[in-house]
Formats: sequence, C-alpha cells, structure tokens
Amino acid sequence: MELKEIMKNAGIVGAGGAGFPSYAKLAGGADTLLVNGAECEPLLYTDYIILQREPDTVLKGITAVMQYLSISKAILSVKEHTAKRLGYTDGQSFGKGVTVKFLPDVYPMGDEISLIYESTGRLVKPGNLPVSAGVIVYNVETLYNVGMALEGKPLTMKWLTVGGDIEKSTVIKVPIGTKVSDLFESLGITVPNTHSVLDGGPSMGKLIDPYTATVKKTTKGLLVIPNNTEAIISKNTNSKMAVARAETACCQCTRCTDMCPRHLLGYPLEPHKMVRTAMQAAVTLPQMVISATLCCGCGICESIACCQGISPKAVINNYKALLSQNKMRFSSNESFEVSREREYRKLPVERWAKALGILEFDKVPEYIGERVNFKRFEIPLSQSIGAPSIPTVSIGDAVDEAEIIAKAAEGLSLPIHSPIKGKIAHCDEKKIIITR
Repeated sequence: MELKEIMKNAGIVGAGGAGFPSYAKLAGGADTLLVNGAECEPLLYTDYIILQREPDTVLKGITAVMQYLSISKAILSVKEHTAKRLGYTDGQSFGKGVTVKFLPDVYPMGDEISLIYESTGRLVKPGNLPVSAGVIVYNVETLYNVGMALEGKPLTMKWLTVGGDIEKSTVIKVPIGTKVSDLFESLGITVPNTHSVLDGGPSMGKLIDPYTATVKKTTKGLLVIPNNTEAIISKNTNSKMAVARAETACCQCTRCTDMCPRHLLGYPLEPHKMVRTAMQAAVTLPQMVISATLCCGCGICESIACCQGISPKAVINNYKALLSQNKMRFSSNESFEVSREREYRKLPVERWAKALGILEFDKVPEYIGERVNFKRFEIPLSQSIGAPSIPTVSIGDAVDEAEIIAKAAEGLSLPIHSPIKGKIAHCDEKKIIITR
C-alpha cells in the first residue's frame, strides 16, 4: 500500500489548528519538506517532548514522506531556545537529507507563511499554497503519527500539554475521545470559577467547557488560564460590540498594520484600513475587504499593537465570515517584497506571553506517560476539515482497539478508529460513545 493510502486509512490529520487531512498534502511540485517544530504559542511543549522522546519515529515519518514525493531535502525548524534545550546545533543533521534550522524566539513563528520564509527564504505569494513555493509543511506530531501508521498503528492517541495556572505542567498521551473532566480528575486538577480552559494555545486556542469537552485529533494542549488575563478577556469580547467600538474609536495610528506579521512579509493586508472600512459597505462590496483572508489570526493587532484597546482582529474575523459566505478569497501571483522593517518589528515570545498575562505560567513540563484507564470516550465524527466520518457501528456492538468505527465520507474525509476495546453505548451522525 502506498503512503497516501496508509495515511488516509490511519485517519491522520494536522495535529494542531484546523485539522487538514494529511494525506491530501501529498502532491507533486515540492522540493523541500519543512518540519514545523516551532511550537508557535507560549505554554505548549508537546512537540518538544515528542522530539525529546520519539525522534526515531518522527524521522521515520519524515523519511517516508521524502521518499514518496522524491524530495531530497528536509528542514526541521525549531525555535532556538527549544533546540538548545534538546541539545541541537544549528545546521546539524537530524537524519539523511534532514537539517536542523534554528528559528528566532519570536511570535508567531509557527505561522506557515512566516515559517517558510524564515526557514527557506522563500515567499509564498498571497493566497497561494506552500507547494507553489516548492515547500510542503508537516507538524512534528503529524510526522510522528505517520511513523506510527507505517507500523500499522492508526491515530487513536493524542499527545498534549496540560498547563497554565496549575501546580504542575505536564505532557501526556491519552486516547482520542477522553473527556477533559476525566483527564483533569486523574491529574488532580480543579478549575476554579475564576479561570477558563483553552483547547490549544493562549492566542489561537478556543474556550471550552471542561465538563463536556473531549480530546480530539487536533487538541494540542489544555490550558487553565485566569479570566482576568488578556488571553481570556480577548476571547470573551462580544464580537458585534468589538466591531462597533473599533469603527468609532480607531485613531488610525497604523500600529496594527506596522506590527502585522503578514504585512511585514509584504502581504497586502492593512488592519488599520480594515477597521476604517464600514461593515455595511463591505456587505455591499465584499471585494473591498478581500485581503482579510490573508490574516493568520495571531492576535498581535488586538493584544499588543492597538493603543486604543480595540480589536482589529474582531473586525477582520467578521470580514472573513462575510467573504466565506460569498466564496471569495484573495489570490495573487504578483511579486512582492518583504518589508525592510520586519527584522526590527519581530515580537519576542517572552514579550508576547507577558502581554497575554500568562508569562508566569510558562514552565517546562514533565512527561508523565500515558493515561488510558478511563471508562467513557466521546468521539466526534467531525474532527478535520472536510466531510464528517460515517459510523460503521451500532449501539451494543463490541469493538476492538484500533478498529474502524466510522468510515471516510465521499471527498475530503477520514476514517475514525476506536481508541479502546469496548462497547458502543451511543451512535448518531455527530458522535460515537464507547464504554469499557
């Protein structure tokens, strides 16, 4: 069986972010494989622990992708402080054809476009895919999962950082479908009323209800963060109110644009002009704000750049939704240049963590192994971009660990495997519940 089918059958998705099915990236046109070990956001150490403990499995995945695509060069890109902690040196070999690349300790270095430029010097033209610049990008954990799939093991387990304002930060492996409340109980974590829980990082992670949420294929971390920090305040801001306030309070100082990582790479994205554009005008002529689709959502514009306390990000998110409804996105093959100011406007990770109010919680975690002895697993059937998986089991069925419980739908879709040996307690078009 060829690698593309192995990856699809194993149910592998991008280990963080939106969860793009990984097999769909295996297309020709690339001459460089870029391994994203940047761990973009503060407090997350999942990829660091994987590189520390499972480098051979990661390399196995890297080598398989290189061979399948006939790529002779791969770059493992890691932030400098992480790389030194792992004992790496800049430019060293990680394997045949694989070189370690130190990245500056700045945010958002895990953004794909910034990562490609910093690692290779290549610019992905606005609205184009990385392969247009001859690059294919996979996350460290994704390539670990590829390595496991080559051993016949589908994606049923998730590595994640459990951190934030808790006594002890950890990295742990748990079955996909584990209830967050069960995991927290096993770790002795209680979430106070004064705190919230994020699935993901403090910048781009999503607020979840720890009593109903479950671990998914895309869960990179679970962070317990005080409600009075900028990391949480920004996520609790009413979107309509934020847009209305931005339209009336913006002083057009341009700081949001001056610090925008995509703008500094030469992209025609100017957040201050987005704020100035009236929403009603954009509804009538959505092409006025089409460059909003170039935003990576890093949040710099709202949490550190703006001197008025408004949210250009909220405005841009509204425009993104509008453009999505109209099936419009920015795309250009015109040449552009990186700003001469970029080098001097990079945002140090430590400064970013301080702005979010979470610097004091940034602790190198301890790996504590696997926690698998939970009794109930709730598995969503939509865990990736594309069509939800289709159940192949019924209530009362007995299933084995790693058995397919939902098949891929037509088009862009993936199968889902049982994380344990158990019994189907619930099954509908949205989720499957398995009990021991």
